[in-house]
Amino acid sequence: MRKGAKRKTRETKSSSSSQENHEETIKATSRAKRVKASKPETEPEYFEDKRNLEDLWKEVFPVGTEWDQLDSVYQFNWNFKNLEDEFEKEKGKLRGKKVYLFGCTEPQLVHFKGESKVVCIPVVVAVVSPFPPSDKIGINSVQREAEEIVPMKQMKMDWVPYIPLEDRDSQVDRLKSQIFILRCTQRRTALKHLKIDRLKKYEYCLPYFYQPLKEDELEQSTEVQIIFPAEPKPVFCEFDWELDELEEFTDNLIKEEELSEDQKDAFKDFVKEKIREAKKANREAKEARKKALQEMSQETKTAYENMSFYKFYPVSDKDSPDAPDVSKVQSPYINRYYGKAKEVLPPICEKDANLLFRKI
Repeated sequence: MRKGAKRKTRETKSSSSSQENHEETIKATSRAKRVKASKPETEPEYFEDKRNLEDLWKEVFPVGTEWDQLDSVYQFNWNFKNLEDEFEKEKGKLRGKKVYLFGCTEPQLVHFKGESKVVCIPVVVAVVSPFPPSDKIGINSVQREAEEIVPMKQMKMDWVPYIPLEDRDSQVDRLKSQIFILRCTQRRTALKHLKIDRLKKYEYCLPYFYQPLKEDELEQSTEVQIIFPAEPKPVFCEFDWELDELEEFTDNLIKEEELSEDQKDAFKDFVKEKIREAKKANREAKEARKKALQEMSQETKTAYENMSFYKFYPVSDKDSPDAPDVSKVQSPYINRYYGKAKEVLPPICEKDANLLFRKI
């Protein structure tokens, strides 16, 4: 036998034994895994699929809502399935149309879970139009001396496309969106750095709309809002230059101790100036409307004629009452620029509608 042959044989046997041990280990591990895998698994957890337009109402900025009230708008699980249905059902009023949506809130006293309380009810207004209804925002309140009409972008607002849930994995630039929402990019964390006047402007904002085919009610009005800076407190009143006589009107304010005798002449001059401003504004508005109509294409005129406004309130779900029932506090009125909606959804019952129309 050649030298070293025995050692080689021993090494071969040792190697073979090691291989057998390794294989046994693998088999044991495999058996352990099979035993472990045979244990019963826990029941899978199922989640209800989100509706395609479920968050649409939340994405629409509630214009004119006070910043400190904004969170309270979302404290309830409001249901806007009625809005979704009008986009999705076969004969929906908004299906297949280009629609612009803006939001607002209406504080109303409602009954919920055994108590009555004031709630900021979210409302969504849908404007069916081939182009944006306006690129401006109106800023007005009783406390402000004059109304302002400013570009939306000045208040960090703009119309942006809404992307339904099923399309959010697609490239936005490839989508031909038919739904546009009014959004505000003002960050709430930066509010503390804004001046009070700038901050308050957001609370007095109203979506602006001008209908050139109809004479504005403000053009026909003969009333002026008066905020006279008197001492010790300003005088707030309305003066109608066709129905009121200035001398008599002023004397009545003095009798009611709203105005002092020594401020009489200053007040009368102030009212006369406001009347001149209002008449000038009316003339300019009529001239602007006349010019706009002359320059307007027939296509644009047709678009204005067919423009429709729909107002949506949350629907009440009796099976899961997570939010107050607002069916008794609905109104067709949108704001001073848009006037009344063509239709309110869910529909107002005839009795409630008659009461509301008498109030407006």
